[in-house]
Amino acid sequence: MTLTQEQVLGLAFEQARTHYAWQEKPVEDALLHRLYDIFKWGPTSVNACPARFVFVKSIEEKEKLKPALSPGNVEQTMTAPVTVIMAYDTRFYDHLDRLFPAYPVKALFEGPEKEGYAKNSAVQNATLQHAYLILAARLLGLDAGPMAGFNALVVDTAFFKGSTWKTTLLCNLGYGEASKLYPRGPRFAFEEVCKIL
Repeated sequence: MTLTQEQVLGLAFEQARTHYAWQEKPVEDALLHRLYDIFKWGPTSVNACPARFVFVKSIEEKEKLKPALSPGNVEQTMTAPVTVIMAYDTRFYDHLDRLFPAYPVKALFEGPEKEGYAKNSAVQNATLQHAYLILAARLLGLDAGPMAGFNALVVDTAFFKGSTWKTTLLCNLGYGEASKLYPRGPRFAFEEVCKIL
């Protein structure tokens, strides 16, 4: 099936919604592999690709997430087919010789005096990758429910203890229950938040 440009924009943005309730329909592992194989091509600075992802599907692993969730996020997370822990690698630059062989950029990020710069770069570029995941998921027919209401330290302790990964966001994935959606919130007009200079 070939989609028009307007249909693609609708799937990615205009008709897509943030979901909080889910159909009892599993998300196959093969689809998660396909999802990654699509969104991994989104651009990041010096091809750093600092984002890391854990796709949590089992009830046992979801129980490890539960103590980190704000009360309003518990039910939607526990019932979602997949919850993605979206993280970044604090040592992302260890891979730059392989990911960006055109120029030796590792030295720009390595060392105690560059820790703040490296962290800012990791968070900024991982956030881009997290957004790519959501858009790619929508284009593959999934619905997404990104969340910031959780304790990242609790998640890091449960899933990343002893590693260089740090959590930034959580995102539920699955097939949303459209009948449970809230009315869509408004957005700013171009003139309120944009300038052309």
